[in-house]
Amino acid sequence: MQAFVVYESMYGNTATIAEAIGRGFTEAGMSVRVAPCSQVKPDDVIDADLLVIGGPTHAHGMSHEATRDTARADDDNTFEEPAPEPGLRQWLHDLPEGAARPAAAFDTRLHGMALLTGSAAKHIIGRLEDRGFQIAAEPESFFVTKDNQLTEGEEERAQRWAAETARLLEQVLDTPE
Repeated sequence: MQAFVVYESMYGNTATIAEAIGRGFTEAGMSVRVAPCSQVKPDDVIDADLLVIGGPTHAHGMSHEATRDTARADDDNTFEEPAPEPGLRQWLHDLPEGAARPAAAFDTRLHGMALLTGSAAKHIIGRLEDRGFQIAAEPESFFVTKDNQLTEGEEERAQRWAAETARLLEQVLDTPE
């Protein structure tokens, strides 16, 4: 099985989680490609057996041009990589219909109730459903501190989440109808 993990990252946290998710899929025996949305065309992922999309939570949802500009304006922030333009929101808009292919979503956000912090993953799931993808796992959040560092253990938790998602997907695909 082939998994494709596509993400947007400004500070490197979401990229780190995406790579950990890739390792989890590899552990589960899947072939995997991990790439930022700025380096892959939406048409390139449509044949994957599992599409996983992730991004940072900005202003209670997915980032957009104004939230990326705000983040860039904060002198305390250093960017590991340039923020992709136009970003994950536009990338998802351009994603072709999924023909009921399995998909999942994750985000990075401050630790706390999603009601208070928001969740990009929930918005990503909605976009994937709108494009006809079958949701293979509940959206997952991985936490960062107020200093914009991954909370201890999140990388390992992301790897476990991916391995478990792969196992669940395999069980579903192996179940006769």
